[in-house]
Amino acid sequence: MKNNLQLDEQGRLRHFLTIEGLSRPLLTEILDTAESFAGVGERTVKKVPLLRGKVIANLFFETSTRTRTTFELAAKRLSADVLNLNISTSSTTKGETLLDTLRNLEAMQVDMFVVRHNESGSAHFIAQHAAPHVSVINAGDGRHAHPTQAMLDMFTIRRHKKDFSQLKVAIVGDLLHSRVARSQIAALNTLGVAEIRCIAPRTLMPGDIRSCGVHPYSNMEQGIRDADVVIMLRLQKERMQGAFIPSEHEYFRLFGLTGRRLELLHPEAIVMHPGPINRGVEMDSQVADGERSVILQQVTYGIAVRMAVMSLCMQSSDRGGEA
Repeated sequence: MKNNLQLDEQGRLRHFLTIEGLSRPLLTEILDTAESFAGVGERTVKKVPLLRGKVIANLFFETSTRTRTTFELAAKRLSADVLNLNISTSSTTKGETLLDTLRNLEAMQVDMFVVRHNESGSAHFIAQHAAPHVSVINAGDGRHAHPTQAMLDMFTIRRHKKDFSQLKVAIVGDLLHSRVARSQIAALNTLGVAEIRCIAPRTLMPGDIRSCGVHPYSNMEQGIRDADVVIMLRLQKERMQGAFIPSEHEYFRLFGLTGRRLELLHPEAIVMHPGPINRGVEMDSQVADGERSVILQQVTYGIAVRMAVMSLCMQSSDRGGEA
């Protein structure tokens, strides 16, 4: 995949497929734009007219509640019309190819596809074959990337910590199967974070993790000590082929975030999780619902960040016209 697939001739965002290859100024622009949308949800009328007349299609080939809902809310708050395609009852189950489905939606004057798929690279494939006026946003593809989740996580961190350059960030859990972690690491590196630590059992740690500019740990206590931000990842049981952990109980004993382990963090550290949480597996309820947790704020901020990405992609599409 060429990185410039995501950008127009002026270097502006056209598609949002992966964090990799995007510049710090561009990621900062997304965060700054999201900041301008953060208060929309608190208004009496929760809408701005930026995408009035645009049609956005949510193509979720993989189940999701939070991501699909926040994308739908984001589009509606931008005044776009939203089409939710129910893949389980769509023509793709009757033998229609993915490209046939796209061409039919383009014939209905759809302006943007938000794509979630269990195959890595699917969003890039769609972007490569989409009509010139159509933008594509990756809402998660296989193990590859989940860029809007990473950006809402960056927005959450910036809201609480301001300066990335001084932060020690610990990412804990199923790094082997996590598209979220890949995107988070890319975003944290691009934004210039001081240190990224990845903590996981050896069976769930990618072999090439050091090449991503992180420090790997197989000991929870050592990895999270003095961290300013700790991001807990969900065990991706649906992607596991075989026994990667002895049991969930044993995993929690060794890698779960508990009140006792919370004391090892920096005194002003925040706790994050992309969701959904497996309570008693990745963290206990005391931590998930505690004062250090910003998990629900992540969900709220996700709407503003997805509004930002949609609006920036559509601005690029409008400038480019039908060329």
